[in-house]
Amino acid sequence: MKKLFGLLVHLFVFYSQLFAQSFTMEEIGKFTFPSELTSDRSGTQLAWAMYEQGMRNVYYAKAPDFNPEKLTSFDKDDGQEITGLRFSQDGNWLIFVRGGDHGGYLYSSTVNVDNLPTLPKVEIWKINLTTQAISIIGEGDDLVVGPGSTLAFLKSGKVFTIDLAKDLDPSQLFDIKGSVNSMEFSPDGKSLAFTVNRGGHQLLGIYRDAEKPIQFIAPSFHRYSQPKWSPDGSKLAFIKTLGGTGAAFPLLEPRHAPWEIWHAYVATGEAKMLWKAPETLRGSYRSFFFSYPNENELVFESYHDGWQHLYALDLQSKKETLLTPGDYMVEQIKLSPDGNRVVFSANYGPSEADKDRRHIGSVDLKSKQLNWETTGAGIEAYPVALANGNLAYFSATAQRPHLVTVKKEDKTQVLQSNLIPADFPEKQLITPKQVKFTAADGTTVYGQLFEKEGGSSQKPGVVFVHGGPQRQMLLGWSYMDYYTNTYALNQYLAEMGFVVLSVNFRLGIGYGYEFHRPAYGYYQGAVEYQDVKAGGEFLANLPQVDGDKIGIYGGSYGGYLTALALARDSDLFKVGVDIHGVHDLDGRYDLPEGYEIAPDYEKAKEIAWNSSPISDLDTWTSPVLFIHSDDDRNVNVSQTTNLIRRFDELKKPYEFILIPGDTHHWMKWENMIRVSNETANFLQNHLMD
Repeated sequence: MKKLFGLLVHLFVFYSQLFAQSFTMEEIGKFTFPSELTSDRSGTQLAWAMYEQGMRNVYYAKAPDFNPEKLTSFDKDDGQEITGLRFSQDGNWLIFVRGGDHGGYLYSSTVNVDNLPTLPKVEIWKINLTTQAISIIGEGDDLVVGPGSTLAFLKSGKVFTIDLAKDLDPSQLFDIKGSVNSMEFSPDGKSLAFTVNRGGHQLLGIYRDAEKPIQFIAPSFHRYSQPKWSPDGSKLAFIKTLGGTGAAFPLLEPRHAPWEIWHAYVATGEAKMLWKAPETLRGSYRSFFFSYPNENELVFESYHDGWQHLYALDLQSKKETLLTPGDYMVEQIKLSPDGNRVVFSANYGPSEADKDRRHIGSVDLKSKQLNWETTGAGIEAYPVALANGNLAYFSATAQRPHLVTVKKEDKTQVLQSNLIPADFPEKQLITPKQVKFTAADGTTVYGQLFEKEGGSSQKPGVVFVHGGPQRQMLLGWSYMDYYTNTYALNQYLAEMGFVVLSVNFRLGIGYGYEFHRPAYGYYQGAVEYQDVKAGGEFLANLPQVDGDKIGIYGGSYGGYLTALALARDSDLFKVGVDIHGVHDLDGRYDLPEGYEIAPDYEKAKEIAWNSSPISDLDTWTSPVLFIHSDDDRNVNVSQTTNLIRRFDELKKPYEFILIPGDTHHWMKWENMIRVSNETANFLQNHLMD
């Protein structure tokens, strides 16, 4: 009788949870995700790409009403992304790249998620904004607009140009030894500054026309990057870093990586250093925003005060001015078309929870006045400055996915709410809570807790570990496409009855340099795993969580930490899903040819091995599901292939899913949904009655 009663109780709980579940992964997977937001030089036209269930299209809106128009009609879930979207300088054309995987290391390589016999191409498209006619220019990538309707782009490391208004094929602008990797037209459009990789060094050159020799600016055995013209075209600023390979310094000893800002007079080629990063570990980190907004100053991003901040550098006095003071990081930085202000997103606000959000800030470069354009419980990202001090950006909440938003004075206008499908479960989504806990070495770690009200008094728990690792998970929909997927999955797991903890472990961004760049991280000791384990223990000790039913999942770097968790602490983490993780780190140190070897080479190899999941397979007893695609450009599929071979040799059980043709970022929506469903089902099968 007692057994029958117990069985009935279990059935009641099971069916209560089943019927309480109000949406599917397919439904929440119908989130909207905009990208590539851009404006024209007048600040009156906007364009962006929109992702809808694997279909990616270009939308357009113009002042004053900003009513969106769909300009393309790509109607298949075919994995062909849209990037590089921008207006021509005359504002009459839109240009974009279709194809590739620009989050991967081989982004100009074709993506063939449907495994077609004929490979798709990475191609440049143009849209005539007067007639809305669309056509293909040809293969290429890395677009740069020039005067009027001129476009320059790269193909196989060479520079090609085309006049968008003329019905002509692109032509190669010039030939040169090495691979060109960045370029910028002069303000008058008559010259093109570019950098070309020559192996151990990188030169900065200026092309003028087919008759004049290329001018190299202060050629040296160093590496030059990010050339920026002065507004009058008489000067160039650029970044200078070390060239060559250098001595075999100790591998485990943190070292300063120097970088400098240089300035050159184009007429003479004379160059001089304007600014040198402090010779500290904080000063080593070079961020990518660098601009020449006016004749008096440069604006750049640096980490040398412990936070990713914006600075103005006076060209006469060489004095730097901090533009964004405070304990927060800035990212997604854009200069306004008139060069008078800089806009950015930052994890700043009056609430402690704003550490795990994004809001929009701006700096007036004349007065150096810092203004916060948005605040509150939402997520705002990727701002673009418009005319008359207005703004456009992406905005989301904990429930509503990202949409383009226009701010005019104090009023905001959210565009395309109609694109959110009727069956998208916006009203059923929960608001994650900010939590913090302490790792074994005393480090404070932040996370987001996803929990649906009601249900069992003892719920199973799941730890989610993000990838990157230079990422930060937020208290709302992520502004990164990969993490819109995982945010949706975390919401779905909470809907199923799990309590989910998303851990912002060390090596992630948003909490200062020392958190972002800790000693002994990754292959030098995996110190960040302490944060993941502490997260599992925190979750297990919550009163509403069954501490004997804790699972873990993560992708990429999160897959690495998931594998570490299962290998080292199977008693805590009862089950896991390892999605395209890294498993063998001793290959980080290849034995160099020649005589000179770092004095701690053998020790570094040993620590890298001990930081790898494969070194702890003897204690790995938890069930695992391995998932990997075999066109992964970020983590080679061999990382999972080789681990599975070891499992086979040790006769350890496992489950697996291999997805042919897709990449690291699940370019095909159908594959993303499958991976999420399989992850949820595997965790459910092992952690729920």
